[in-house]
Amino acid sequence: MQATLTSKGQVTLPKALREKLSLSEGDRVEFIVDDEHGARLVVKHVPISRLKGMLPGPRQPVSLAEMDRAVQEGGSDR
Repeated sequence: MQATLTSKGQVTLPKALREKLSLSEGDRVEFIVDDEHGARLVVKHVPISRLKGMLPGPRQPVSLAEMDRAVQEGGSDR
């Protein structure tokens, strides 16, 4: 994918790239430049709602009392 630098130093990311990276208005990106003058674009801020479903659910439900007890015991099953 390619983009063009404007006279103001701005680049519009192609729609296909924005969709692939799930970028939307207001998202922040960081450019990391390597020693060979290559650059990598990294999405920095992702709304918490986009993180939903990334991790598997617990093997079995845990009550609030069990959570409180685990916190008091240091959270270790060992």
